Amino acid sequence: MNTDMIFGTVGGLGLFLYGMMQMSDGLKKVAGKKLKDILESMTKRRIFGFLVGAGTTALIQSSSAATVMVVGFVNAGLLTLKQAISVIIGTNVGTTATAWLVSISGFEAFKVTDYALPAVAIGFALQIFGRTQRSKNIGQILVGFGILFIGICFMKDAFIPLKDSEVTHKALIWFGRNPLLAILAGTVITMLLQSSSASVALIQMLAIQGAFGNDWKQVLLVVIPFILGDNIGTTITAQLAALQANRNARRAAWAHTMFNVIGAFICFWFIAQVGKLVDIITPWGLNETTIAVSIAVTHTTIKIFEAVFFLPLTGVLEKLVLKLVPQKPGDLLLQPTVLERHLLTTPELAMHQARREIVRMARASKRAVNQAVDGLVENNMRKLDIARTTEDITDTLQYEITSYLAALSTREISNEMSAELPVLLHMINDLERIGDHAVNIVEIAERKIEQKLTFSDFALTEAAQLKKEAEQMCDYIITALENNDTEAAKSALVNEDNLNKMQIVLRRSHVQRMSEGLCSPEAGLIFIDLVDNIEKIGDHLTNIAQAVIGGLQWAEDEPKISANPERDIDKP
Repeated sequence: MNTDMIFGTVGGLGLFLYGMMQMSDGLKKVAGKKLKDILESMTKRRIFGFLVGAGTTALIQSSSAATVMVVGFVNAGLLTLKQAISVIIGTNVGTTATAWLVSISGFEAFKVTDYALPAVAIGFALQIFGRTQRSKNIGQILVGFGILFIGICFMKDAFIPLKDSEVTHKALIWFGRNPLLAILAGTVITMLLQSSSASVALIQMLAIQGAFGNDWKQVLLVVIPFILGDNIGTTITAQLAALQANRNARRAAWAHTMFNVIGAFICFWFIAQVGKLVDIITPWGLNETTIAVSIAVTHTTIKIFEAVFFLPLTGVLEKLVLKLVPQKPGDLLLQPTVLERHLLTTPELAMHQARREIVRMARASKRAVNQAVDGLVENNMRKLDIARTTEDITDTLQYEITSYLAALSTREISNEMSAELPVLLHMINDLERIGDHAVNIVEIAERKIEQKLTFSDFALTEAAQLKKEAEQMCDYIITALENNDTEAAKSALVNEDNLNKMQIVLRRSHVQRMSEGLCSPEAGLIFIDLVDNIEKIGDHLTNIAQAVIGGLQWAEDEPKISANPERDIDKP
């Protein structure tokens, strides 16, 4: 294998993957919000979830990217595991679109590569001269489209010497005649490339150049195990995306893996039958110009068979991954656990369940703050990721609890409950804002890590004091909410008073350290941002404490209770 072949293959593959990435990013920018809305609204029925997954993947040209998006939606609580499974099944069918594009590029009558350079030129012009962000994003799509096919062209030319290489023919045919080895090879290649589309494209290019020989019916049978291996290898991307995600997201990633592994196992026993079926489906004879499109048909046939087999069994697949990735004590659940809609007919019970979820939301907010502060102090990216994920949970809980209380407000409820509802809604908003401040701390922590900044020993000690005060305040608030404990709420107000004093003292001492050169200005600004965010968290916790002390009944125009419990007055 000469250097031209190596550089042509590696460079062409790089262009192919880069073009796919650009095309994917551009499409997500143009339609990202719409894709998110579609996924949320159209996945309640399995067939719709399947169609959404297939269409999304066909658009962004990457099942890996689409599956990572699905894992992200599950991680954020926008999709349930069962909904995600139907979408994942669809993504596996949608990924075959790339193989069709590659096969089309091989036809002499319609060479997409002839339009690659004009697409790059037009796309570049739109990115430079486009007046709107939308036109720039469309330009990015066109540039990605053009580069993708330029990469295909380079790979195709690089493989020409293999056409006459007897050693290559024998090696690939030997692999193909040992299906287990071919599956293993396809899996490894796709894991390395992080793209089943790219590895299937490689197989198509090799086949076009005769690397598998010229017995075209035999070539088709030889490449099927490689395709099955590609399907297994593509699952590694979702697994990597789910490494630091919550348990439900990891389950979605495993659902993707199980779908492809079980599907490949079933198809393994019917390789010859798949070849015969493709021969029946395709109206053309197999030759050098049609082998690529026949491989695309094979890839699509396998994926459609797997989808038809698994779509009615999404419940079974869900149970399988639930056993594979079981719930552990201490895990935070994404969705509300006790907001049963049938309880709305019994408002007292429904209100009790809503309060239970608010307590759980308070615990999630506390966890987000703790992980964010620890991540900042320790430069621990894993803890920062947990903080972000936990904040996503608070967002989900805010929406779900608010919707539940809104539904409850339409029922016949007592005057006391009518007065309590708006107070609970304010509490929910305060808890969500605490999560937002945790994310603010995550962002300044990421800046600290990126700029390789360090805190002085004084700053580390003061950060620990801040965290301790905020954590204690959170514990008092959780106790107050759980037990309607006004004494715990008043104790939380003492913590707030301490946080206010600490903000003033710590700001002054840190400015003094900066002026004395004991701390860099950049690290000093980050520390002050930490102090300010913790103080604002205390303000939101204070609002909740005042609500509990007021019996969850205060009116909008009543004065709030002082942070000093000695000056507290009884609320009517």
